[in-house]
Amino acid sequence: MLEIKEVTGGYLNIPVLRDVSFDVPAGQLVGLIGLNGAGKSTTINEIIGLLTPYKGEILLDGLKLADEPSAYRKKIGFIPETPSLYEELTLKEHIETVAMAYDIEQELAFERVNKLLKLFRLEDKLDWFPVHFSKGMKQKVMIICAFVVNPSLFIVDEPFLGLDPVAIADLIGLLEEEKAKGKAILMSTHVLDSAEKMCDSFLILHQGQIRAKGTLAELRQQFALPDASLNDIYLTLTEEAGR
Repeated sequence: MLEIKEVTGGYLNIPVLRDVSFDVPAGQLVGLIGLNGAGKSTTINEIIGLLTPYKGEILLDGLKLADEPSAYRKKIGFIPETPSLYEELTLKEHIETVAMAYDIEQELAFERVNKLLKLFRLEDKLDWFPVHFSKGMKQKVMIICAFVVNPSLFIVDEPFLGLDPVAIADLIGLLEEEKAKGKAILMSTHVLDSAEKMCDSFLILHQGQIRAKGTLAELRQQFALPDASLNDIYLTLTEEAGR
């Protein structure tokens, strides 16, 4: 379970987030929604440890990054918006490198991802270098590397960019399987139609603050919009907040 408690943070002493609090329970997929500049990337960077909050605390299964950095990081599988691969490493070597970084036996690492290699049709490309991969293939490599870790929390940032419809369906299926195993999932996305179908609840971030959170039914009740879509609710909120 991920717990964010009254976090204020940002870059170079310029606050982006202000008193942000929310939970991502085990076995739940929570959608992080917001305009560009709302603070979604800052929120993710605070969680994974690229930024340190000015105040507040972040707990993952009861652990704080500052207290147990290695154990904390091993609980996170991060799939970034933009694939970041080592040009000098093959796909196989990327998997091996992640395994070494997380103290995972090589054999176990490949046991965990063999299904994904077949699912994403990459099992015959283990000796390929990233220069030969399309953007969608690079994104699949990032997904595979996140699954090497077998984390308790997946953070998925704009997961559908660059993926074809078949790969999107495959990823949705994988996330559903991980939810069923009790994994917590935080997904940042602008694709609200897909988020509405996939997510158990939502966090609407606007200008660095959580302006609304809850299930779709709870958001409809809160905004007195009984038949509204997630997109309708979000547009209403941003209009009320003066965008």
